Amino acid sequence: IKVSVTGGWIGVVQHYFVCAWVPPSDSVNEFSTIVTKQDMNIARATSAAVTVDAKSQGKISADFYTGPKDQYSLQEVSPGLELTVDYGWLWWIAQPLFWLLTKIHSVLGNWGFAIIGVTILVKAAFFKLNQKAFTSMANMRKFQPKLAEIKERYADDRQKQSQAMMELYKKEKINPLGGCLPMVVQMPVFISLYWVLMESIELRHAPFILWIHDLSAMDPYFVLPLVMGISMFIQQRLNPPPPDPMQAKIMQWMPIVFTFFFLFFPAGLVLYWVVNNTLSIIQQYIITKRIEKSGLTTR
Repeated sequence: IKVSVTGGWIGVVQHYFVCAWVPPSDSVNEFSTIVTKQDMNIARATSAAVTVDAKSQGKISADFYTGPKDQYSLQEVSPGLELTVDYGWLWWIAQPLFWLLTKIHSVLGNWGFAIIGVTILVKAAFFKLNQKAFTSMANMRKFQPKLAEIKERYADDRQKQSQAMMELYKKEKINPLGGCLPMVVQMPVFISLYWVLMESIELRHAPFILWIHDLSAMDPYFVLPLVMGISMFIQQRLNPPPPDPMQAKIMQWMPIVFTFFFLFFPAGLVLYWVVNNTLSIIQQYIITKRIEKSGLTTR
């Protein structure tokens, strides 16, 4: 890579920290990278030549920043330096979420409660979509006995079985993908919030309550991951079982697998999932019970 720009900067990033060489904003500088034979990467910044006459003095200046990746502080050091906080290709969603997180923190004074606040607001923003998804799942759950009857009747003929199931879906106006599509729409927001919680230095050494003294570190007693796994299991019980037996067995193991992975995730991220799952369970339970009680399919 080799590029000449006015101003600019070059730096080395280490998760929550950055070291950056920042030349004057009005000077033309050349930035380049070199890969040596030993597979070492060398970054180089070269400024324009300065001529100093004999018996006179010249001055070359630049700033050197080394410290935390505080976005607002980095903006003051050099334009674009805040981009060292890498939220990935969904940065255009992550940045507003980070702004919202900081605003809630300025009111509540606790980053853990700020995460809970953001989760509630995001959940509220997608309330209608979630309602459609959960209603579709509840309808699918309601017709599980009929689907089971079709599977038993055409156990030896997969083609007739699929045809009969599609006829049932058409008759009852059920969309088997109705519970999936709203979730897919929300995925970019959930991924963006994941990166905000993973990359923002504001959560480093930030306490929550009780035993959580650092939201950027894993839960020392694994309480939050276990609660998250239990919430996944409860949410799974509210969903209709997958039609494929093999897929159903895989889904049964998902809470255990996710719990194991989340044991080592930052407590702030696990807190988000616990709150999100809890809100989903409440909404899904209310919708499911309402449909089962009414005996009518909500479309």
